[in-house]
Formats: sequence, C-alpha cells, structure tokens
Amino acid sequence: MKSAEERTGTLVHGTKTGNGRLGPAVQGPYQAPLWPPFLMGQHQHPVRVVVVDDDPHMRDEIARELEADQRIDLVAQAGSARDGKRAIAAHAFDVLLVDLRLRDGSGFELIEYVKRARPNAEAVVVTVMEDDESALQAFELGATGYLIKSSWFGNFAQAVLQVVNGGAAITPTLARRLLKRLDGSAAPSSKKARSGRASGGRLSAREREILQLVATGYTSCEIGKRLVISNQTVDTHLKNVFRKLEVRSRAQAVHRATDWGVLYE
Repeated sequence: MKSAEERTGTLVHGTKTGNGRLGPAVQGPYQAPLWPPFLMGQHQHPVRVVVVDDDPHMRDEIARELEADQRIDLVAQAGSARDGKRAIAAHAFDVLLVDLRLRDGSGFELIEYVKRARPNAEAVVVTVMEDDESALQAFELGATGYLIKSSWFGNFAQAVLQVVNGGAAITPTLARRLLKRLDGSAAPSSKKARSGRASGGRLSAREREILQLVATGYTSCEIGKRLVISNQTVDTHLKNVFRKLEVRSRAQAVHRATDWGVLYE
C-alpha cells in the first residue's frame, strides 16, 4: 500500500525558518497528470489491482509501472493460478491483470473465478497469445481487456484506468482483426448458429463435459486423469466435437459451442 504522499506523487521538502519550524513546502519536479474528478482513480481512492503472472520479470515490470501511478494501488501479486485464487479471495480490488498461461493452470479459469467471487471486478488479459480465438474466449468469460505483452509494454496503467471507467483495453492490431470478423463473412449468423444446433451441433454429455474442461484450460492428459479415461479416448471425443461444430482447434470449438449455446446446455 502506498502512502498519501506516494499516491499523489508529490515530493515535499520543508525549509526551516528562524524559529526552527518548517516553512512552506516546496514542490518537487514531479507533477501528477490531470485527471477529471468524476473518474475512478483519484489519489484519495486509487484503483486497486491484483496481478497474476508466472513470469517474475514481467510481473515486476508491470508492478513497477502500476506503483509509479498515483491513481493505482497494487494490492497483491501472484505467480501461479493457486496463489492467484488466494489473492482474489483475500483482497478487495477493482481490476485483475492475468496471464493466460500459468504453470499450474489457466488464466481462463481465473477469469471465471473472479467473475463468480467478485462480479464487480474487471479482468484484463496480459499474454503472448495473439490468436483471435483466445481473445474471443476471454471476452466470452467476461474479460474487458486483452493485451499482447510485446505490443502493450509500458501502458498497463492506462489499460487499468480504461476498463475501470467503463471502457475496454485491447491491443490495436487485435482489435482491428476482430472488427474485420464483424463483416459477416467470418462470424456465423444467428441463422447458421440455429442450423448448426439443429444438425450436427448437439454434443453428447461426455463431449460437453470434456469441452467444458478444455474451456477452463485442462490438457488431454489432465482431462483423462480427472475423468478416469485414456488420453486417446479424450482425443477421440474431441475429434467428434470438432466434426460436429465444424472447427479445427480447441479454441475454435469452445468459441463455437458458446456461440451456438451448446457448451452449457
């Protein structure tokens, strides 16, 4: 937690007078940026942030940037999915910055968890995964930001302030690609979705169960252990899912099943 002086970003130096008392304070060179009083992120009530990333260097860089901004209070950091869940449960906060690839789980799982545990908190993905399907899956789960690490370095504070004030934070190149999908050629229409559900889109209970585990970041090996079936059986079920949903990857299957309304029937 930062002190009031640290949050305002003001350097104050007292000058002694003849009676030994401190005279008028002299402002240091740092000047806080102008920030409208009606927006969240005032120095009296900074935006509270939790960061979950298993890359210590990246986590330190994000923390250093956030702590330098008077409008933000970094309340917790975690380097694993397990510690991330503990931080989410233990701290009141406004924004979660989370990587998708964690050594003991998935950022998708944490997005779902934070939306259940703290529904008013915003979730922003910070990742190296640049594919559209991962971004769409994160948005389906409730994320309001998706930042590619290599393209958003040095602007994490801006992303935090954007989402907490009702906006979205998306790496521009990714946003451009997603906009192109709205021209009707890439995204299935409601008519196509209905026909898909009516024809091959209906999944068996086991296929749906496996796809739900895929959506939370489990591998075939982990799914097999959880359901007490072989990896080959898991992959066979997934091939059937791909065929029914007319897709070629796990991320596409999760997105299509969500779009068609068959992931949680």
